[in-house]
Amino acid sequence: MSSRLFSSAKLLRLDNPIRSLTVAFWLWKALLFVAITACPGSGYDTSTTLIPYEASGPALSAGPEPLSGPLKFVRWDSIYYLHVAQTGYVFEQEWAFGWGYTKLLDLFISGIRLSGGLGGPANTALVAVVLSHVAHYLSVLALYRLSANIFGQATITQELFCFLSAGLHIVSPAGAFLSAPYGESIVSILNFSGYYLYSSSLIAERDGATRSRDARVLTAAALFAIATMVRSNGILSGFLFAYDACVLAWGTLTQGPSIHNTLRLVVIVLGGCIVASGMVIPQLLAYRTYCMPDAGSRPWCGWTVPSIYGWVQERYWNVGFLKYWTISNLPLFLLAGPMLFILCKSSLWAIQAPSMLHPTPGKKSTAPIGPGSMLFRLAVPQGLLAVMALTSYHVQIINRISSGYPVWYWYLASCAVDSIRGLPKHSQGLAIAVQGMVAYALVQGVLFGSFLPPA
Repeated sequence: MSSRLFSSAKLLRLDNPIRSLTVAFWLWKALLFVAITACPGSGYDTSTTLIPYEASGPALSAGPEPLSGPLKFVRWDSIYYLHVAQTGYVFEQEWAFGWGYTKLLDLFISGIRLSGGLGGPANTALVAVVLSHVAHYLSVLALYRLSANIFGQATITQELFCFLSAGLHIVSPAGAFLSAPYGESIVSILNFSGYYLYSSSLIAERDGATRSRDARVLTAAALFAIATMVRSNGILSGFLFAYDACVLAWGTLTQGPSIHNTLRLVVIVLGGCIVASGMVIPQLLAYRTYCMPDAGSRPWCGWTVPSIYGWVQERYWNVGFLKYWTISNLPLFLLAGPMLFILCKSSLWAIQAPSMLHPTPGKKSTAPIGPGSMLFRLAVPQGLLAVMALTSYHVQIINRISSGYPVWYWYLASCAVDSIRGLPKHSQGLAIAVQGMVAYALVQGVLFGSFLPPA
């Protein structure tokens, strides 16, 4: 058994895991880049050609010009993202697309213009594509560090587990969406970094370093708030703060108040408010635009809790409870089925908080913190995401928005470690899952480049 682990570690060059992950990442990205950019023409839908038309005026009236490399990545929602980044929110329905991501793009583009660089749709697309690639690469490293923080990396088994977890994120079914002008890669780096800081705060708590603990908690909250501005599902990470607040409040009720618990509760509640601000701030900006006396009024302005996001999702995109449950959408449910199953299965697995690395009985764990202290906190948001995708979202997007949640990577990595250790229980299912991820991402890249579903 140990010889198998050693052989696997040697094959994967775990003596320098960051270098191995880096090489694997850029080889995979190169393959996806070719798959997307090699697709001929503007694709099934010609919406992307409207961007050069808009930028160049009547000079292109004779017909669309061949799309440049970066514009080949501008498909589906990314058309809206680029438009908002360049012009701001012009149409009400554009508020369905994350304010945080478009502001981030606008920030980078403004910096380029100030430094004497050129603007324009193609350059905006180039900046967005580079940003997505860099964010995805950093999120791979962040997941590796997060895994090490929770499970340790002192043994070959643990190191292999951390490496495989990060490696699976490279070939995530999100595929082209982690390379294109979308918010998925940004959410991944923000979520993984936030989880890393939060897990580090538990280590600081254990070591009695209260100032370091509080600083990490609040920094994690800020990252989750930005993730929420990029994609609304980032708000699910606020469960960490809600959970800890309930635990601390219950401890105060049953054991009596203490200065330590009271101060920690204040920090946790403040952190939760920071996370919530990621949802509130864009809504306030929209309210000022559409609902102030000099701006007229829209139907959602009179809601008990006004939300332009909820309004445009329902009115323009037909998002709502069971609204997507139609016969015509059955193929999309079948497409999302494998990921929904993995998300639910891994969430239940994590809630049970097993020792995934099977430490030898009687030996002290080499992990900085025990898996059980974080797994439940992370399993619940992932499970909620799966339930919401099944009941209320355009279900096929689960294949890409799942990329920013770590538990299902850990589940597959634990199956891989079991397989290497000679425990064949999960071997066949794991092989199918990984092969399916790679095949799906490649096929999806070709479909994406051709402007064909699924999106």
